[in-house]
Amino acid sequence: MYKSFSMELAGKTLTVDVGRVAKQANGAAFMHYGDTTVLSTATASDKPREGIDFFPLSVEYEEKMYAVGKIPGGFNKREGKASEHAILTSRVIDRPMRPLFPKDYRNDVTLNNMVMSVDPECNPEVVAMLGSSIATCISDIPFDGPCAATQIGLINGEFVVNPSLAQKEISDLQLTVASTREKVIMIEAGANEVPETQMIEAIFKAHEVNQEIIAFIDKIVAECGKEKHSYESCAVPEELFSAIKEIVTPEEMEEAVFTDEKQVREENIRQITEKLEEAFADNEEWLAVLGDAIYQYQKKTVRKMILKDHKRPDGRDIRQIRPLAAEVDIVPRVHGSAMFTRGQTQICTVTTLAPLSEAQRLDGLDEFEVSKRYMHHYNFPSYSVGETKPSRGPGRREIGHGALAERALVPVLPSVEEFPYAIRTVSETFESNGSTSQASICASTMSLMAAGVPIKKPVAGISCGLVTGETDDDYIVLTDIQGLEDFFGDMDFKVAGTHEGITAIQMDIKIHGLTRQIIEEAIARTREAREYILDEVMAKCIDKPRETVSKYAPKIIQIQIDPEKIGDVVGQRGKTINAIIDETGVKIDIDDNGGVSICGTDQAMMDKAVKYINIITTDFEEGQILTGKVVSIKEFGAFLEFAPGKEGMVHISKIAKERIDKVEDVLSLGDVVKVVCLGKDRQGRISFSMKDVPKEN
Repeated sequence: MYKSFSMELAGKTLTVDVGRVAKQANGAAFMHYGDTTVLSTATASDKPREGIDFFPLSVEYEEKMYAVGKIPGGFNKREGKASEHAILTSRVIDRPMRPLFPKDYRNDVTLNNMVMSVDPECNPEVVAMLGSSIATCISDIPFDGPCAATQIGLINGEFVVNPSLAQKEISDLQLTVASTREKVIMIEAGANEVPETQMIEAIFKAHEVNQEIIAFIDKIVAECGKEKHSYESCAVPEELFSAIKEIVTPEEMEEAVFTDEKQVREENIRQITEKLEEAFADNEEWLAVLGDAIYQYQKKTVRKMILKDHKRPDGRDIRQIRPLAAEVDIVPRVHGSAMFTRGQTQICTVTTLAPLSEAQRLDGLDEFEVSKRYMHHYNFPSYSVGETKPSRGPGRREIGHGALAERALVPVLPSVEEFPYAIRTVSETFESNGSTSQASICASTMSLMAAGVPIKKPVAGISCGLVTGETDDDYIVLTDIQGLEDFFGDMDFKVAGTHEGITAIQMDIKIHGLTRQIIEEAIARTREAREYILDEVMAKCIDKPRETVSKYAPKIIQIQIDPEKIGDVVGQRGKTINAIIDETGVKIDIDDNGGVSICGTDQAMMDKAVKYINIITTDFEEGQILTGKVVSIKEFGAFLEFAPGKEGMVHISKIAKERIDKVEDVLSLGDVVKVVCLGKDRQGRISFSMKDVPKEN
């Protein structure tokens, strides 16, 4: 027997089966929302992992293609590594749940979410987020939950709770909010320049719905919840802290960490670490946790000085932004480039333009998202933080930062009709000391404008931090946090947007949630900083998109043809279109509606390709003047090719004004001549004449 629980959520029934499947997991919730089905499990190791100073949590979101009736593409025909969308969903589940586990817990924990069926009306990501919370809450794993998550859309000015896939396509807002009983713990948003006041309203609309879900989870836990297991605490012994402070006084630690030079601070801490290792050389137990102890000592020092004395590590005011710089065209020959520097954070973004056929194809569970023409990729090499390690490709953090910047810029991109290009921006992190993702948004905006992409408005991003005290009213919001303030603070609140409104939000916190007052202040502070960056830094570097694309970028001509003529342009087995491509060197893309894009760098060759396509798709008309190449000679006349796959014949009697005995007397293979169309002859065939071409031609 198993227990089943149901509630109405946004007009649909959410059902949770407990004890039905996966009984060997510490906790399992078989989730059903409409016809969407997700199995969420939570498992933990029996013992802590040795030699680590962090909580080893893994979150997985598995997209099974059978969930939408598809067989995976490629040769292997089985699901491979997680898609970008799955990785981003895993991050959204991880971020609100991680702070709710005990800080001194070192047992491995895995939250697994397997999407087994997808109802387009019921988003599987929301189901997985709720399933992870429920599975953990009913398990014996220590967890200070529950938490709940809700998505909000904005259609025609009205909020929509947990919008369907179709509604998301037309929504001006895609907002995900996770909450605990009292506070908001995670925000993720993409928006079409939504005003700050409306965004705050949407956040707390989701927070209200989350309270209903938490009450539902409480009922499940009351009936099915296991007693939480005890665990071996990995907290730093208090006597070690006391011993450290006798060797390194709070004043010495404050002097060590309060500098605007990251390398100087790291050297100071290295020297302190060496001194303490030498002092505790005979105490292996203390040496094992010394690194964590020094980290916590730094954290307490920084937090005390910020909260009590309003003193930041680099001496800045609470609202002050680090020194800013912007420049464009720093990389030659690429289609567009820009560099944005904020203190010791420096990003260079390069833009590449390509035909629409280069758009990325997506093989996922969302039937409405099959490709994307704008791709933003973010790279974080080890040298950017003064470290040395081999590159293993982008990790989840890099993929998340790239997706955030992409989401921020999509609302201002021109339509395909206005700018028929696939667009890729790559943000290279040259130096990192806090909020590189927001610097990449600024650099990408300028790079796009330098490349001649007619974006509607520039976008800038900035991050705010937070240090809290003992009560909800005891806090300080910091504008433009650097790495140290991120590591030791309670929040990283990233907001990107234009002068008119917000285009993206990502909020990470390390505490059990934020009050409305803190969220409102953080959003107001990011707007203030964003406008300064837009006006005083970016606009002074490049204030509008360039009129034309770079000479190194491909040029694109778009024409429309009758969809019935697509086969004529393509030809049998692609023979006709390939002949045009071979002769002109252009790239040709044709969509199902007859839209044709001709892409190349040589304008004359592009014009020639357009001319060929127009000839191929246009019926011959009487009086039409054409130029053709002699491709075949017969006794009765010559065959001319006007465009690949489009031929006509000139009878021997129509070649010259005087009588000729042989076609070869006048024409040879390869000759290019002008003819006039005479219309249909008595047998209904289109005929052409060289001798009747008007003299002006």
